[in-house]
Amino acid sequence: MDTKLKKYSHLLATKIIIFIIMILCFTGAINAVLEVEIKNDGDFGVVFEDDYYLSRAFVEEGETITGDLTRLLGEFKNEENIVNGGTISEEELRSEEEILFEDYHLQSKNYNPNLSEDENYKKFKEEYADKISHAKDMLIKNDIREFHVTLQKLGKAEGSLYYASDGVNVYTNTTKTEKGQFKTYPAYMVFENYQKEIYPKELEENQYVDRITQRVDELNPENQVLYVSFTEKFLNSKIKEWNENKELATKNFYLLLICLAGFIVSFVYLVLVIGRKSFKDQELHVHAFDKLYNDINIVIFIALIAFWVAMLEELFNDSNIIILLLTIPLAALGFGLVLSLVKHLKNRTFFKHTLIYTIISKLVHFIGDVYKSGSVGVKTVLIVVGYPLLVAATFFMFPITIGLAAWFAHKKIKAFLAIKEGVERIKDGNLHHSIDVGGKGEFAGLAANINSITDGLKKAVDSELKSERLKTELITNVSHDIRTPLTSIITYVDLLKNEQDPSKVEQYIEVLDQKSKRLKILTDDLFDAAKATSGTIPVQFERIDIISLISQGLGEVNDRIEDLDLMFKFHHPQEKVYIAADGKLLWRSIENVLSNIFKYALPGSRVYIDIEEAGNEVLLTFKNISAYELNISADELMERFKRGDESRSSNGSGLGLSIAKSLIEIQKGKFMIQVDGDLFKSMICLPKYSE
Repeated sequence: MDTKLKKYSHLLATKIIIFIIMILCFTGAINAVLEVEIKNDGDFGVVFEDDYYLSRAFVEEGETITGDLTRLLGEFKNEENIVNGGTISEEELRSEEEILFEDYHLQSKNYNPNLSEDENYKKFKEEYADKISHAKDMLIKNDIREFHVTLQKLGKAEGSLYYASDGVNVYTNTTKTEKGQFKTYPAYMVFENYQKEIYPKELEENQYVDRITQRVDELNPENQVLYVSFTEKFLNSKIKEWNENKELATKNFYLLLICLAGFIVSFVYLVLVIGRKSFKDQELHVHAFDKLYNDINIVIFIALIAFWVAMLEELFNDSNIIILLLTIPLAALGFGLVLSLVKHLKNRTFFKHTLIYTIISKLVHFIGDVYKSGSVGVKTVLIVVGYPLLVAATFFMFPITIGLAAWFAHKKIKAFLAIKEGVERIKDGNLHHSIDVGGKGEFAGLAANINSITDGLKKAVDSELKSERLKTELITNVSHDIRTPLTSIITYVDLLKNEQDPSKVEQYIEVLDQKSKRLKILTDDLFDAAKATSGTIPVQFERIDIISLISQGLGEVNDRIEDLDLMFKFHHPQEKVYIAADGKLLWRSIENVLSNIFKYALPGSRVYIDIEEAGNEVLLTFKNISAYELNISADELMERFKRGDESRSSNGSGLGLSIAKSLIEIQKGKFMIQVDGDLFKSMICLPKYSE
C-alpha cells in the first residue's frame, strides 16, 4: 500500500488533481464567508448563541432605541435648550476659538508678536467676535440637525414602544405612561430611580446586555425614567429571522471549517511535493512558468489581490456567483505564482532569480571584466562614453540638489526660530505656551522635550499650591482636634484641684480618662499616618486567603455590628481567592475601613462586602449608607483630618482612610473611594498571589 502511495504521490496528474481540490476548497471558504457577510453582516457569532434573547441581534435592537432616548434626555433635552447653547461645552467653543485664533495669528495685521498671548487673545476676541458667534451658531445648527435626525430614527422604530421623561421633556410613541403598562409585553426594559428591570430573565445572562445598561447609566436616576417594550408580533418576526440567520451561519460555518481544512492539507501537500518526482529526488525540476523573475512574480501576485479586492467591492451587492466565477481563475493563477516561489525557495534561488539581482549582477560583472581585460582601447571607449553621461547626470541633478538644500535649510531655520520664540515666552512666565514645529527630527524632539518641561512645571506649581493648602488645613485641623481634648484636660485638672466632693472628683477623673485616651488616639493616628506615608514600614508578602480573612474579621467585630444594628452582606466566589500581601498591614487597612463604617454608617442599614477577581488582581469593595449628608467630594475625604460630618462632632481623627490608603499602596495595591449621594464605597485592589 505504501509503495503504491509513493508511486502516485508525485505524479503530475496527482498534483493537478490536488491543485484543483485546493482551489475548490479555497473558493468554497470564500463562498461561505460571502454567504454570511451578504445575508447576515458577517456574524458567525450567531452559531454559538442558544436563544434570540441571548443574542447580539436583540441587544442591538434595544441599544439603538435606548441610546437615542438617552441622548435626547441627557444631551439635547429639547430644541429650545439646543438653540440657547445648552449642548455646547466650553471645550467645544474653546476649540473653535483656537482654530480662529490660529487664522488671526497668520492673517491679521493686528497680531503683535511683542505682546503677550493673553493680550493678543483679547484683541483677537474683539476683532473676530462675529466669526466666533458664527462658529457657535454652526455648532448649534449641527446639534439641531442631529436632534431631528434622532427624532426621525425613533419615529421609524417599528414593533417597539417607548416612553422617556425627565419630568419636563417627554419622548414617546405611545399613550402609555406607566411602567406597569409596558410590563404587559413579552419583552421590556424599565429603568426608573435606581432600579433596572429587564424581561425576559434570559436577558440578564446576555453577554452584550451591558451595551444597553451602560447607556442608561448616563441618565439621572432621580428625575429621568425610560421604558421600552417590544410587541409580540415584532418579536416573532425577529425570532424567525434570527433562526434563519443561525441556520445559514451554522451551515456555512461548518462548510468554512471543512473547506479550510481541505485547503490547508492540499496546500501543504503541494508545498512538499512541488518540483520533485519523488521524496528521494534531490534535483528540483522547473518549467517555463518558473522562469518568470520572482520580483515580477510578487508584483503580479499583489496586483491580483488588489484587483480581486476591487472587484469584490464593486460586485459585493450583486450575486456572489459572479464573484466566485472570477475568484476561481484568479486563485488558480495566484497560487500557481506562490508555488513557483516555493520552488525557488527549495532551490535556494529566491533572491538570485530576481530581475533586480540579475541587472546588478550583470552590470558588476561587465565593469569587472572591463578592468580585468587590460585593453586600453575598451577602457578609453568607456571613459569617452561614460564621462559625458556622468556630467549630464550631475548637471541635471545640480539645481535640484541646490533647491532641496535651500528648502531643508529654510525649514530648519524656521523650526529653530519657533523654538527660540517659544522659550522666550516660557521664560517670561507663559507656562501654557506650546511649541509646535511639526514633522520629525532633532528640532521636533527638542520642542517636545521643552513642552514636557512646561507640563512638568505646571504640574509642579499646581501640586505645590495644593500642598500649601493641605498644609494649612492640616495645621488647622490638628490644632482643633488636639486642642479640644487638651483644653478639657486642663479645665478638669483645675476643677479637680479645688473640688472636695468625692462623687464629683470621681466624675472629673472619668472625664480626664476619656479625654486623655482621646488625645492618645489622635497622636497615635498622627504617628501612624506619618509612618505609613514615609514608606518605612517593613512589608512581608505572603499568600493570604482573603475570603477567610474577611470572614474571621467580621466574626471578631460581631458585637459592634449587633450594637449598631447593621446587616452585613458578604458576596464572594465559591473557590478560595489568594492574594499577595502583608497580613498585619492588610488587616489594619480593612480594620480602618470597618471602623469608618461603624462611625458613620446609618444605624439599621445594610453594609455590602464584595470580592471580585479581575484578571491578575482582586477587588475588595465595601458599600454602606452614610448617616451624615456627604456634601464633599471623594478626593477631599481622602485628605488628612477630613471627616464625613463637617461639624467634626464624631470621635474619628479623619486619618483612618488616609492611613488605609498608604498601607495598601506600600503593598503594591490601590485604594479608592467613591461617593454617590449617601452611598459610600471603599475599594481595595490587590495583586493575586502567584507562585
